[in-house]
Amino acid sequence: FHMQKKLLRYLTWFQFYRDLKIVAELVVDNCRSSDGEVEGLTDDYTGLEILSMVNVGLSSLSKLPSLPKLRKLEVSDNTISGGLDALAEKCPSLTYLNLSGNKIKDLSTIEPLVRPLVKLVRMMKPAHPEMMMMMMMKRMMKALRETRSACRT
Repeated sequence: FHMQKKLLRYLTWFQFYRDLKIVAELVVDNCRSSDGEVEGLTDDYTGLEILSMVNVGLSSLSKLPSLPKLRKLEVSDNTISGGLDALAEKCPSLTYLNLSGNKIKDLSTIEPLVRPLVKLVRMMKPAHPEMMMMMMMKRMMKALRETRSACRT
């Protein structure tokens, strides 16, 4: 009986672990972080494509694990003011990032996120790379203005 109980516990853990790998979308909006860091999210969420952590009290994304398939990250209405340099490395598939309502003060904070865009444009070899970069920068500037105005209110 004791061995069966242990085996059942192991199988339950195995099922849970396997299920983490197939989670594609995770929404933890308004679930407050105790220390301003990402909690409970591990490298086991390898299939995660969409993550929403709106208004959870994040001050940093430094403990964000490697999420290779993550395409969309919503972290609005937190107190993030920097430390975005790891995002490009930890989330190489990221195509959408919402930072509105955070404490980002200047362009140097988002500079690490721009570098991969420049590489992407070079890899794509578009007919008019300057136009493509200008469009991307225009979108980023608009998002930054929206973030700044949200921070002031």
